[in-house]
Amino acid sequence: MRAPRKYSPEGIVASVLLIVLIAIVLVQVFGRTPLFRGPVWTEEAARWIWVWMAFIGIAEVERQDGQLKMAFLADTLPDGARKVLYTVIDLVYLGIMANLAWIGYKTVARTWNNISVTLPTTDALLYASAFVASFLIIHRIVRRLIGRRDAPANRDPLL
Repeated sequence: MRAPRKYSPEGIVASVLLIVLIAIVLVQVFGRTPLFRGPVWTEEAARWIWVWMAFIGIAEVERQDGQLKMAFLADTLPDGARKVLYTVIDLVYLGIMANLAWIGYKTVARTWNNISVTLPTTDALLYASAFVASFLIIHRIVRRLIGRRDAPANRDPLL
């Protein structure tokens, strides 16, 4: 197994979105002072960027295998049984994420013609965040199921 990559597209995009979010929030803060009048679109843009950052961040946590786990019962199982248990959990997780991707697709299609209140785009762009993140997570689950891990598998369960 090769060493995990330090940076990933998910992590880079989430980091860039955080920087953009901070900049937009600063514009909002200074726009409420006598220095200058802040643009109206900053509140909606901050909300949208927050949603995108959160969903892409979830995909990065999945890449790093950093989600919360309660493995104290699984750790009592023999290695073979533990592997079967985690495979079953991943298959269920894969099914849930496929369903969420389908819901995301239907939501994007439903909101395609809804115009945003202050941004020059459609509301479908906001809802596309769940659709895109679902596929990124599905990609990571499939990689884990076929044995190509991006993150160390043997982490301390107490961390």
